[in-house]
Amino acid sequence: MHFYLLIIGTEILNGRREDKHFKFVQSELQKYGHELFATFVVKDDKELLANTLRLIKSDKKSVLFSFGGIGSTPDDLPRDIASNVFTNKPTVPHEQFTKDIIERFSDEAYPHRIYMAHLPENSDLLFNPINNMSGFSLQNRFFFTPGFPQMAHPMIREVIRTKFNQSKEIFRYTLLAQTSENSLITLMHKLPDNIELSSLPILNNNAPSVELSLSSTNESELKLYFNLFVNELKNTNTKYSLT
Repeated sequence: MHFYLLIIGTEILNGRREDKHFKFVQSELQKYGHELFATFVVKDDKELLANTLRLIKSDKKSVLFSFGGIGSTPDDLPRDIASNVFTNKPTVPHEQFTKDIIERFSDEAYPHRIYMAHLPENSDLLFNPINNMSGFSLQNRFFFTPGFPQMAHPMIREVIRTKFNQSKEIFRYTLLAQTSENSLITLMHKLPDNIELSSLPILNNNAPSVELSLSSTNESELKLYFNLFVNELKNTNTKYSLT
């Protein structure tokens, strides 16, 4: 699965608010051996939001966690845009959510708050433990929540715990070598796709170093390829340390 994080809000980009979602989602996914595939922080812009959702939809392995923009103000765009992108239809009143809004706000549900219940067709509700003003999901893959962390985080925590709890162990081997990246690139090209490579060049007092890290769910294969780098460093008398 490819986990996408979408954080919606001009106030994040212009510095009026600080993001609280990235670290949270990253941490929750790590509990089950998952990691983020991509993260987007976007303005409240219709075209940008639509293009971002189309990109995520085009990935057959995508799972989306979206934060922000599902209230009742004019800049709350995701419901209508998600409906267009994912169902190619306009939003429709969700029966249960409509009842919840009326129960909570009575006459004050109209004329504005009631539109929070206009969701993409076949949406499922995500329970909001703070005030029962729900988020929603589509196809058990695309999850839309409020921007408030105290509301959104319990929703996403429960989604990950119940739907994406197939825990898998990730093995990682890392070394720090007193050499340049260039000296190891030939070996890097020998790595199979299922081994993740991270190469971080470091310049310390004008002396090049590189932190090389490999990870995989297959520990025996990981050791085999990691030792290729270790042996190369030994053969060239390059100083290194395992970290």
